[in-house]
Amino acid sequence: MRSLPDMETIQIEITNACINQCSNCTRLCGHSSKPFFMPLDQIMQAIDSLEHFPNRIGIMGGEPLLHPDFAAICDYLSSRRDRMRCGLWTTLPKGKERYREIIANTFGCIFLNDHSKEGIMHTPLLVASDEVVLDKSYMWYLIDKCWIQNTWSASINMHGGFFCEVAAAFANLSGDKGWEIKDGWWEKYPKDYTEQIEKYCKMCGAAIPLWRRDSTDGRDDISPKNLEFLQKVGSPKVKRGEYEIYDKGVVVDDRKMFSFAEIEYRHQIAAKYNLGMLGFVTPYLPEVNPELDEVSAEIKRQVLERTANGDAC
Repeated sequence: MRSLPDMETIQIEITNACINQCSNCTRLCGHSSKPFFMPLDQIMQAIDSLEHFPNRIGIMGGEPLLHPDFAAICDYLSSRRDRMRCGLWTTLPKGKERYREIIANTFGCIFLNDHSKEGIMHTPLLVASDEVVLDKSYMWYLIDKCWIQNTWSASINMHGGFFCEVAAAFANLSGDKGWEIKDGWWEKYPKDYTEQIEKYCKMCGAAIPLWRRDSTDGRDDISPKNLEFLQKVGSPKVKRGEYEIYDKGVVVDDRKMFSFAEIEYRHQIAAKYNLGMLGFVTPYLPEVNPELDEVSAEIKRQVLERTANGDAC
């Protein structure tokens, strides 16, 4: 697993409200009984805490442009940090076009994805690794190689700091507290987040080879114990029956996946705000991070070998 100082971005998750209800959302959007909007003073504190973090601060949701203080957030962020070390993750939702100039002036890196295109396949994060992987030593091996933790970001949300974006999403649902947000909180290494790893990684399916679902489907794949957890926290999506119990086990999913690097898709999203921005390529794509692609190929080989031999994963 990566250390936090080595991450390209640390996210500040200002809301989990979203215009979409994508399948297997990494922020578990749709499962909170009431979306949160982080108070402006707490966001400012989070920005200040990353003053000496050498890389990028990300502003993320949900859909961050839904936050009622989005303009004030941008004003404060741009006063504290160079534009090229600020990132925005957004769908550029309809009705928020007035933010065009603010966005262009605040963020040097913008990740555009409105999930409007079929073929954006989402891993079932709500399928608990602890429920589908019988060999626990192999489970922890896979977790240590998790593509999300090794390429995405640590996060700050309403409840504090977390070593992983998905861990932060689980903690938001359960109300668990993260690390206190203060100067230098991010100077942490894998030994410092053992407790978070042991709790949230066992609940998450990101590291496990599983059958993926198209994000436009709208339903989530959930394992039985996680379903009990979601019922306990009053998940609206579960109440509406927008889920399936996952029963496919550990499996290599070789279906062709739409590439986030497709430039025309980026152009179409940017055109909604008349912005000439393409976002940036996600680091887990093989042309950007070949080492991680080699890890994925090795895990695929192991799973195919184990299943061919009748071994339990």
